[in-house]
Amino acid sequence: MRVLITGITGMVGSHLADYILENHPGVEIHGLVRWRSPKDHIRHIEHKIILHTGDLTDYTSLADMCEESDPDWIFHLAAHAFVPSSFKVPAETLRTNIIGTANLLDAVFNYCKEDVRIHVCSSSEIYGQVKQDEIPITEHQPFRPASPYAVSKIGEDMIAYQYGLSYGMDIIRTRMYTHTGPRRWEGYVVSSFAKQIAEIEKGLRSFVRVGNLSSIRTFADVRDTVRAYWMMMERCSAGEVYNIGGDRTMTIGEMLEILKSLAECEIKVAVDVALLRPSDVTLQIPDVSKFKRATGWEPKIPFEQTLQDTLDYWRGRLHG
Repeated sequence: MRVLITGITGMVGSHLADYILENHPGVEIHGLVRWRSPKDHIRHIEHKIILHTGDLTDYTSLADMCEESDPDWIFHLAAHAFVPSSFKVPAETLRTNIIGTANLLDAVFNYCKEDVRIHVCSSSEIYGQVKQDEIPITEHQPFRPASPYAVSKIGEDMIAYQYGLSYGMDIIRTRMYTHTGPRRWEGYVVSSFAKQIAEIEKGLRSFVRVGNLSSIRTFADVRDTVRAYWMMMERCSAGEVYNIGGDRTMTIGEMLEILKSLAECEIKVAVDVALLRPSDVTLQIPDVSKFKRATGWEPKIPFEQTLQDTLDYWRGRLHG
C-alpha cells in the first residue's frame, strides 16, 4: 500500500508520517515538498519515506508526483494555513488553497488509479462567528468566513465536493477544529505562548505577548488528529464531510493559565494590539458526533500533556 501526504514537512503531515511508520509499517509513504520547505520535522524519518519536489500551484510537478508515487490513499494537508497572514496576502492564500487543490485533484484524476481515496482537509474556520444558539457546530452550519483563509478553505472544500460529484472520485472532506502539539509553528497561539514561556525561562524576554484571550476553542492533540485521519480513511464514506475536534473547551486565557502553571518561573502577560485580527472567530465548539459514529474515534491524549509536550518542544529548540 502506498500513501501520499501533501504538506508532509508540516506539523500535521510529519506526525501523520510518524503515526503510519509506527502503526502500519508495511505502508510506503510518499510526500510532496516544496524545494524551499525546511525538513526539520522529518529529518528523523527522511530515510524511510520518498519525497517528491513540487508545488500546488505547478500542475506539471503534481502530475509527475502522481505518476511516480501511484498512491492508494492521498492525505491533502498542504495549504497556506495561517489566518493572520491571509489578511496580508489574500490572493496568494486563495491561489494556494483553491487553485492548488483544483490542480491536485485534476492531476489525480488524470494520472492516478481510478480508486485512489483522497482526504481533503478543510477547516472549522469556514463557519466563522457563530451564535450562541448554534453551538455545538454541526456540518450543516452556514458558512460565515471571517478571513481570506476561511474563504480559501470554503473554496477548497467545495472544489473537492464538486470533483467527487462530477467525476465519481473517492473524496472525503474534514473540517478540523483547533489542534496543536509539538512542531506547531510559533505563529499559532498555543505554540506562541509556549515558546515565549520557554524564552522567559532562559531570560530572553520579560513577558508573554497576547491578543484576544476571551476567544473560546475546543482543543485536540495533533497525535490524536492524525489517528483520526487514518481511521477516517479506513471507515468513512466517499462524498461525506466530517467535523473533527477534541474534547477540551476553554478560553485562550484559560489555556494560557495552564501553560503558566507548567513554567519554571513567574510569567507576566501583556496585550499587544498588533495580535488582534481585523475580524475574529471567538466561539468554536464542534459537534463531532457524526465522525464518532462513523469511526469510533475518541481523543486519548489529555490536553495538559499536549501543553507540556509543546512547552518541552520549545525548551529543546532553545537549548539546541
